[in-house]
Amino acid sequence: MNKEKITKFLKENVKATPVNQEKIERYINLLDIYYQLDKAIKKDGVTVTTENGAQKFTKVHPAISEKNKINASLLNIEKSFGFDESPTVILERRELL
Repeated sequence: MNKEKITKFLKENVKATPVNQEKIERYINLLDIYYQLDKAIKKDGVTVTTENGAQKFTKVHPAISEKNKINASLLNIEKSFGFDESPTVILERRELL
């Protein structure tokens, strides 16, 4: 992730208000957390095995559900920025990530 490019893009394309500045900071913070969770999943795998005494069970990595929640928050913040959802804007955002 190129945090500087994303921050620059947002600051150039979002109206400069205190509320929007806070949203940009929150957005970048959530992106950091999102990618930290991604690293944990890559390290541990998509499933984790838990041992509890004689019991042993495998379940989905808890970071996956957290990533989904953060993704929903990121999308909501993006919508609040009021970007035009034309293919050009979508392409630009993908190139930043």
